[in-house]
Amino acid sequence: MKNYWTVGNSSVGFQVAVRNLQSLKYSSQLEPRMFGETKIKKFSLLLIAAALLSIPILVLLGTRSRAESKEFLRLIQTISIPNVKGRLDHLDVDVKGQRLFVSALENGTVEAVSLGTGKWVRSVPGFKKPQGISYVPSLNKLFIASGDDGMLRAFRGNTFELIDSIKLELGPNRVAYDPHAEILYVGYGGKDAGKEYGEVGVIDAKRDTKIRDIQVAAHPAELLLDRSGQMLFVLVPVANEIEVADTKAGRIVSTWPVTSQRPGDAALDDLNHRLFIGTHTPPEMIAMDSRTGKEVAALPTVDGMDGVYFDARRQRVYVSGGRGFEVGSVCVYQRHEGDHYSPIAKLATRAGAGTSFWSPDLDRYFVAAPAHDNEDTAILVYQPQP
Repeated sequence: MKNYWTVGNSSVGFQVAVRNLQSLKYSSQLEPRMFGETKIKKFSLLLIAAALLSIPILVLLGTRSRAESKEFLRLIQTISIPNVKGRLDHLDVDVKGQRLFVSALENGTVEAVSLGTGKWVRSVPGFKKPQGISYVPSLNKLFIASGDDGMLRAFRGNTFELIDSIKLELGPNRVAYDPHAEILYVGYGGKDAGKEYGEVGVIDAKRDTKIRDIQVAAHPAELLLDRSGQMLFVLVPVANEIEVADTKAGRIVSTWPVTSQRPGDAALDDLNHRLFIGTHTPPEMIAMDSRTGKEVAALPTVDGMDGVYFDARRQRVYVSGGRGFEVGSVCVYQRHEGDHYSPIAKLATRAGAGTSFWSPDLDRYFVAAPAHDNEDTAILVYQPQP
């Protein structure tokens, strides 16, 4: 299988191969009486083959050392979250207040950590499978969707006081917020609710009321809004497709198949009209035209994929994974001109560390690492490198 995680030039490999070829001069001068003329010719051919075969091997060895020595994400902080067990899910950030919110799904809590002090500050209990989370600074609200009770709850952002509870159906997961219209979109329904179809709830974030539902093929795993707030991209893993909703019309206008199975997470590059999709079977990062649904690139990615983000400043894609695996990783891809993408790094995080979050405002990448062996649950804070 092709190794996609090697970059650099091949000069070292060629130099060694040349030295191997030069050694043939000595072999051709060996005394015929020692080996016989036929054996000398065979021996020379074997050396030539070995020298040529050494080129790709040494190229990989030489270039891999360069790839591993280059830091594209530097771990600058590890924030421990005590007394939290099990799987972690989605995250969001309060940029001005320097706080990160973490859905501790199996712990039934939402955790808040201070990015300024690097310490855990608060635990909000009482949820059944907390997943989707969205902090809205203009409204001073923290919205939390919990799947096993079918609720969307709104809390006061600074005090964590419960403001409202909005009853939906079972399975609330991903949320997406439109700051222009002050609308929150919540994906739920499908098999979780005992239905053959899924739904996206349209919520008035100012009044904490549901306006309507947009019906989709099955339970949505990911919701992405374009910059205008008019187009909503809905990833449906069971159907292996992306449904595109016109938010003003409140209905699906396009359905695009995904070649790999179980698309679960995605990021949007509005400027270049690209969707970056993480799939599970096989684990791939697929680049798709966000206007037509045409796939333009596909590269292998990490097992247990659970987070895809786009760094517009550096034109990079970050894909995190490792949920259910002994090793967690982040794969980094570089965008080039003409829809060319190259894998430039794969760095180890922690066992089971699947979910992540990218904050362009803070220029920081966060990976949620569950407790493992003697290590507490923690947030790994990475700083992208130029």
